[in-house]
Amino acid sequence: QMQLVESGGGLVQAGGSLRLSCAASGRTFSNYVMGWFRQAPGKEREFLAAISRAGGSISYADFVKGRFTISRDNAKNTVYLQMNGLKPEDTAAYYCAATLDSYYNSGRRGAYGYWGQGTQVTVSS
Repeated sequence: QMQLVESGGGLVQAGGSLRLSCAASGRTFSNYVMGWFRQAPGKEREFLAAISRAGGSISYADFVKGRFTISRDNAKNTVYLQMNGLKPEDTAAYYCAATLDSYYNSGRRGAYGYWGQGTQVTVSS
């Protein structure tokens, strides 16, 4: 019954920044490990970042490490993805996801039972 809504996408020039937000429903947000994924046309959905329930553990895909930062505010039922130094290759639909599974499985798409509708990020050159 978890519901997720992403926002903050848009058009940005190469080298620019965006901050994505994902708002979750319900009182049990802090029970969920949260992740961010993206999917470009013709490509599989790929893992970007995950954060543990209290925010103490974080993991990133190698290709975004140093550019993207995941964070969460459990009091606001919200998870964020700050994206800096954007490249045209970052153009994709970006999705947040939630799981009650272990944080240590959070790099895999199959671990997540709840997904948002996605927000489009387009990076121009």
